[in-house]
Amino acid sequence: MSNESSSRPRKVCFVTIGATASFQALIRATVSSAFCNSLEQNDYTDLIVQYGADGHGLFQSLLQDVASKEQGAGVNVSGFGLDTNGLAQYMNLAKTGGGGRGVEGLVVSHAGSGTILQALRIDVPIVVVPNSELLDNHQIELADALAEQEYVVHGKLENMPQALLDAEKLRLRQKTWPPVNSGTHRQTKGLAGVVDEEMGFLVE
Repeated sequence: MSNESSSRPRKVCFVTIGATASFQALIRATVSSAFCNSLEQNDYTDLIVQYGADGHGLFQSLLQDVASKEQGAGVNVSGFGLDTNGLAQYMNLAKTGGGGRGVEGLVVSHAGSGTILQALRIDVPIVVVPNSELLDNHQIELADALAEQEYVVHGKLENMPQALLDAEKLRLRQKTWPPVNSGTHRQTKGLAGVVDEEMGFLVE
């Protein structure tokens, strides 16, 4: 959208809705002038959106709307449907910014356990936004459990700029993953237990 960010260190926000279920609400919440303005205020230069197999038309429409506004004009917005090579390269961009002058950014994701684990493994802050439209939805429980242990930010569709601010705070106190199985950690299921339950594994 703009070249104004070219002189600043690259800081990337990567948004993914996953490869299966459509999550248009998350696309609308992030490809918006309010969210782009919040990104710009927090020194982000790029917003990359994985919008899914059926999200191209919506993404283009929202992109035009954002481009017509002054707020967030300094953020470069791009997107793609699916990448058969996976999301690792985009996760790494969010982690490093790419190149020598990049800085750590952010991942915004549906509450898919695989995506969450991928972000946690490379230690990049992640905002998890459950898709409440899914049937038999365990995403809210997963997001709540991980947010309670301060591994992720549980983002709300109606206030993504606040989730971004919360993620910047999380970055400052990011915990090492996986957790040490001692002390207060014995009182909780830990990340492995939460994800095992989400994936349907039996935990003795």
